[in-house]
Amino acid sequence: MTAWRPILSDPPAPTTATSPTAWILTDGKAGDVGPCIGLAEALGARTLCHVVPRERSRLAKLADLAGWPAALPDDLAPPWPDLVLACGAPAVPFARAIKRRAGRRSFVVFLRDPRPPHRGAFDMLWMPAHDGPRGPDVVVTETSPHRIAPALLARHRARPPAWAEALPGPRVAVIVGGGPGLDALPDRLERLLPEAGSFMMTPSRRTDPALAARIAAIVARRPAFVWTGEGDNPYPAMLALADAIVVTGDSHNMVSEALATGRPVLVHEPATLRDKFRRFLDGLYAQGLIRPFEGRLESYTYEALDSTKVVADEIARRLEAFRTTGRGGA
Repeated sequence: MTAWRPILSDPPAPTTATSPTAWILTDGKAGDVGPCIGLAEALGARTLCHVVPRERSRLAKLADLAGWPAALPDDLAPPWPDLVLACGAPAVPFARAIKRRAGRRSFVVFLRDPRPPHRGAFDMLWMPAHDGPRGPDVVVTETSPHRIAPALLARHRARPPAWAEALPGPRVAVIVGGGPGLDALPDRLERLLPEAGSFMMTPSRRTDPALAARIAAIVARRPAFVWTGEGDNPYPAMLALADAIVVTGDSHNMVSEALATGRPVLVHEPATLRDKFRRFLDGLYAQGLIRPFEGRLESYTYEALDSTKVVADEIARRLEAFRTTGRGGA
């Protein structure tokens, strides 16, 4: 089953009749949708988001491995967009099929590694520095693209939401992911209580409800705002208003978004980390961009990272070359 929806940026991105048209292809996971939307917004694209099925038949999967283009649903049909932004394994066969059919009409960008035999099927790949292939069609940044744009942060800082008025500084944002190995986080937050003026806490869809409840009970011993999942997610406002950010190290996206703020980023590492996440965090530690969370605040400065602009500018440059020559202009 497929679904389309328009993308409305926050704040609204300026679009005109000459703005590029874009399709986003993902299976709907937030970690895949967010980077694509962030890039579309940065490009000022007129964008539609397409949710592809996660499960496909065994025959279809064998065809994918052979590199054959997938059959496209009826709503993935001409007129083709100027740009396709795709992310996540389920999107690979559909993005490849669009490229095969649209040819020089659509510039197709895949975010992260589509894996063999698909790596050469797209006009451009974005890869994080800690993972994946390299080549003339690959753009590499340390952190991931996302929606936490400078304009969005500035807007929340200029006009904070009403709930923030009751939160004295230093305000600590607590951004919690999921997976095993996060059990020590509540104890470390408890050690932070004497230093924190207030807390802003949000779990993710992957957060164990029992862990979220333990953390919520601890931060409630100070003035706190805890998002319960009802209403709009205040995550961007939390990042904008934080004096320090505690984030779990299981998510490349969440750490990347925290580093867009220029505020101290204290990473609570899971008990076990995959090798590529180990490389990611170690690279940031070495540059002084993040510090391990050990139950206390730390004060340091760095220049906020804006990988979204870096990648969007590169897409715009290559898209212009593609329109002129039919090649990506690496």
